[in-house]
Amino acid sequence: MSHEAQKIVARQSLLLRSLPEQHVDTLLRQAVWRQYDRGETIFLQEEEAKAVHVVLAGWVKLFRISPTGAEAVVSVFTRGESFGEAVALRNVPYPVSAEAVSPCEIMHIPSPVLLSLMKQDPEICVSILAATFTHLHSLVAQLEQLKAQTGAQRVAEFLLNLCDSDAGQCEVELPYDKMLIAGRLGMKPESLSRAFSRLKPVGVKINRNHAEIADMDVLRNYAESDPSEK
Repeated sequence: MSHEAQKIVARQSLLLRSLPEQHVDTLLRQAVWRQYDRGETIFLQEEEAKAVHVVLAGWVKLFRISPTGAEAVVSVFTRGESFGEAVALRNVPYPVSAEAVSPCEIMHIPSPVLLSLMKQDPEICVSILAATFTHLHSLVAQLEQLKAQTGAQRVAEFLLNLCDSDAGQCEVELPYDKMLIAGRLGMKPESLSRAFSRLKPVGVKINRNHAEIADMDVLRNYAESDPSEK
């Protein structure tokens, strides 16, 4: 992606699109632009947070390592999404690690630059709060899924969120490997395979990294139905 194309994506991100234009230009001029290969570390858990990060292309996962060495996926971000706002502005260590799930491009906004602008114009604080609230809402939604849906229902909703239409047939490409999908949905890989099998009767066919959905309304009804009936 060219640098000008990167700037266009950055301007459309939740973090920047509500800011006054003069502040956006300042952030873009002072940002650090980097490309990462698949599997490359962006930052590590307990590392000092020094920037806010905006994904311009590709996928990034945030995860924690438990004392037993197990990996717990906290969230996954893609084009136009930002992360690290809260810890960067508080100058505290990252509570998670970040890794490129695919080749990706990221814009890093140094914390001192953002803090300086926030002191000049309090309106910027509103944009930061909006981005932080979006992350919180996403985590609450994940918790609700874990408590209120079966594994197959969580997979159904995951697939529906990948579709670019609201009805009819849909074919989507799974954005990252199935082990990560399982971690993102709070499942083990073998449970994910069983969930895919349970979705066959409602018109879902998995072919390697593609999912074919025969009828989105049927799948949506399945995802929203009472789990006790499954």
